[in-house]
Amino acid sequence: MFQNEYDVIVVGAGHAGSEAAAAAANMGCSTLLVTMNLQNIAQMSCNPAMGGIAKGQIVREIDALGGYSGLVSDTSAIQFKMLNKSKGPAMWSPRVQSDRMMFAEHWRLRLEATPNLDFYQEMVSGLIIEGEKVVGVKTSLGIEIKAKSVILTNGTFLNGLIHIGDKQFGGGRAGERAATGITEELVQLGFEAGRMKTGTPPRVDGRSLDYSKMIEQPGDDVPSKFSYLDETRPLTKQRSCYMSYTSPEVHELLKEGFDRSPMFNGRIKSVGPRYCPSIEDKINRFADKDRHQLFIEPEGWNTVEMYINGFSTSLPEEVQFKALSSVAGFEKVKFFRPGYAIEYDYFPPTQLKHTLETKLVEGLYFAGQINGTTGYEEAGSQGLMAGINAALKVQEKEEFVLQRSEAYIGVLIDDLITKGTEEPYRMFTSRAEYRTLLRQDNADFRLTEKSFKIGLASGKRMQKMEEKKFKSFAFVEFLKDRSVAPDEANVVLEANDSAPMKQSNKIFKVFSRPNIDMQDIRTFSGVEEYIQENQLGEEVLEQTEIQVKYSGYIEKEKNNADKLHRLEGIKIPGDFDYSRIKSMSYEAREKLKKVQPTSISQASRISGVSPNDISVLLVYMGR
Repeated sequence: MFQNEYDVIVVGAGHAGSEAAAAAANMGCSTLLVTMNLQNIAQMSCNPAMGGIAKGQIVREIDALGGYSGLVSDTSAIQFKMLNKSKGPAMWSPRVQSDRMMFAEHWRLRLEATPNLDFYQEMVSGLIIEGEKVVGVKTSLGIEIKAKSVILTNGTFLNGLIHIGDKQFGGGRAGERAATGITEELVQLGFEAGRMKTGTPPRVDGRSLDYSKMIEQPGDDVPSKFSYLDETRPLTKQRSCYMSYTSPEVHELLKEGFDRSPMFNGRIKSVGPRYCPSIEDKINRFADKDRHQLFIEPEGWNTVEMYINGFSTSLPEEVQFKALSSVAGFEKVKFFRPGYAIEYDYFPPTQLKHTLETKLVEGLYFAGQINGTTGYEEAGSQGLMAGINAALKVQEKEEFVLQRSEAYIGVLIDDLITKGTEEPYRMFTSRAEYRTLLRQDNADFRLTEKSFKIGLASGKRMQKMEEKKFKSFAFVEFLKDRSVAPDEANVVLEANDSAPMKQSNKIFKVFSRPNIDMQDIRTFSGVEEYIQENQLGEEVLEQTEIQVKYSGYIEKEKNNADKLHRLEGIKIPGDFDYSRIKSMSYEAREKLKKVQPTSISQASRISGVSPNDISVLLVYMGR
């Protein structure tokens, strides 16, 4: 039935679990993926989309490291958009609308094609612990499966409780039962647990909508894709989304159900995501606004089911229906399923190391919503990192940790374990202090070599990255060496309201001007010939333009990042006794004891630890 022992057991097959299982197996570990329903692997529980602001950067990073999220997103996409193109490239964020059923199918097929990976459908109800080390899992049927490491990716299933108006019932997702036993056991072991809440909107019959009353939201004219590999191709056709608005009338109809809303009558006591509030929460918090945007998103290429983004709610179903029927284009709406809220257990992530291994139990890793995050992308990246580190631990190799200056994934994990979270954590570009370095276009430059060295990223992926890097850097050098005469350049400069040149100058310097783009530069003699001769694709041209336009900003951030690395290099011993430093504030001592930072840099980011406390700590350490 099973092997005698697995290197890695992954519990849960959502986005975190799927990435964790793929990473561990691809690194050569015998891996078992245990889930309550094998039909729902990588299910998109909420919106049918991947990427978006900051989240798109994370998907690119997962892909650069050798994960599957980017590849699956490309092959199941129905629309592609690069968000924030009007801003600088540090803010550009890729996003796809996905075919929900195709997404889950493609994930499962990829996992089934992954060597070293076994599957089992059952509920894991407990862990097998010997001393302070995990050695396996127990299932609800009483089966014990041994393992050298275990990754918990339970999503919203731990003691999940679903709310629709004044009705509530146990479940990890609509139509699926909750998982029980694990929370209670972990608490007995000394873990701190909490409750969080998230929600989802109604799904409706697209045939019942009047799109002529809505605003069409098409994809990009020239769509791109997520994965850096040539294995996937950009879309050649796309499905549009649509936008409509609520109104004062809709708000009044929703308010009629507030007395039966679990959000307001005390039934829901946990905290929901601040940046993705329910429609009743939006009306309550932003009473001055007379309308809110709704995005109508297709669930796939061929289905008529539509996801109503922006209308997340736990109000009674008849109130949901009555209010949505008053939105323009929804007058004859038919529901497939109502929206609902769900409460679930999580474990404050300050109980983890940077590897996502728990501090209390060796070999036990947490990834995804169990750590208090929200979103497929955040979950997938944690799963990938937990899978990598579980594999490296089994192989007795050095741990794999990404710094804040190296990846959004590094920012995400450092935020979680250093600061913790009391509400569902969502990634934003503003959370990353080095976002000019952490762009979506250069995730492969930043991460692929690191992943290749630990045995995850393939040789083909490494070769592709090196070719792109060589070609783009060589093109930059060509532009630095090649001059353009005033009579040739001034035609382009005057057409773009840029001051004319009086003498020859390097093309690099001309290109650095704000209004000049790649199309302009291609008109200069020798440039187009160089592009054609060296077969430079769009990725290389885009990378070259960013390197030229933002060279000053990039250099400045690199210098700042180097300063951070110097602080990262000052390590704090794991058994350091902060209680002895009486000249440090009491709050700082307590926070440092709880988080147990591994470096001075991490210590400085803990809430409640002041610069003065850090100075005292450095003196005490003899620095």
